[in-house]
Amino acid sequence: MKKFFTISIILLFTHLTYMQSCKYKLLVGTYTNTGKSEGIYSYEIDMKKGDFIQKSITKNIVNPSFLALTPDKKFVYAVCENDKGSAAKSFSFNKKIAQLTPINTSLTKSGGPCNILATEKNVFTANYGGGSVSVFGRNNDGSITEAKQLIRHSGGSINKERQNEAHVHQVILSKDKKYIIANDLGTDNVTVYNYYPNADTEILVPFDTLQVKLGSGPRHATFSKNGEKLYLVQEIDGTVSVLGFDKGKLSLIQETSLVKKENIINRAADIHLSPDEKFLYVTNRGNANDITCFSVAKDGELTFIQQISTMGDGPRNFAITPDGKFVFVAHQFTDNIVVFERNKKTGMLTDTGKRMNVGSPVCLIFY
Repeated sequence: MKKFFTISIILLFTHLTYMQSCKYKLLVGTYTNTGKSEGIYSYEIDMKKGDFIQKSITKNIVNPSFLALTPDKKFVYAVCENDKGSAAKSFSFNKKIAQLTPINTSLTKSGGPCNILATEKNVFTANYGGGSVSVFGRNNDGSITEAKQLIRHSGGSINKERQNEAHVHQVILSKDKKYIIANDLGTDNVTVYNYYPNADTEILVPFDTLQVKLGSGPRHATFSKNGEKLYLVQEIDGTVSVLGFDKGKLSLIQETSLVKKENIINRAADIHLSPDEKFLYVTNRGNANDITCFSVAKDGELTFIQQISTMGDGPRNFAITPDGKFVFVAHQFTDNIVVFERNKKTGMLTDTGKRMNVGSPVCLIFY
């Protein structure tokens, strides 16, 4: 009887743990200029019940397309893509009630911010339109200073339609926090900057640049947990590159591709490793509208596993739940988020049939 009781308790605990692990909290950045969205959305999600409960909408922001959440989850930063003056905006964040409270706004002094990064001392925006990186100071109360530094890239590459000038698409912090990496779609360059967080003006100083495949258009990248590999997706031709990273120096290890079918128009978008780093996932827009899974070997090299439709148009961004069970894919043009279940052993994805209706979703962050 005692043994039966113990087993029952274990099974109940396991069931409750599973139920709890299928509950998630999600922030969604959007484009408001479509008239289909009002700002930044927060959701509480119960995958067992299939409930997607909207907890809050933070309004009166122009195109908060990309978001950054600080590690302590106390502050959120957003880009504001605005023809009348693009900016970075800061918010305090009460995660218990999913409430964002505006703090202040600072102009990027460069057009088309499309990506934002927050560190302990600074906030950075990658400015596609201006081909630049804006650097702001970050105060203890979460507010940001005026831009302390504006770094403009120059040049172009061989694709005259997309690469007639610089287009910085992402800024990312190295795992040792000593470097900031900027991906430039317009020049086919991945540039490493020495990062001096306590400096007043020269916060970023150029250190190393790797030119990737000409005409490929580097867009987004993600680091391995040990910081020794950088996985890069190139928007224009669908190349996925495995880069080595050693004391700020980049090296090419492997190139593979998202293109598995004929007559594909590439708009490769986002890239993430699974929590156990055994698999890598990459989305492609254009007329592909798919997500590709690669297995990751111990040396970091990739092997193709699966490519499936994302069941929507414009999979701009996606996020893997912290427990690795599900992949949420945001579709900018069909105004929804499609949920896939992930097989942790094989890496393969299966459509759950579950959908979240959100206007012009662009950026997803689980918190």
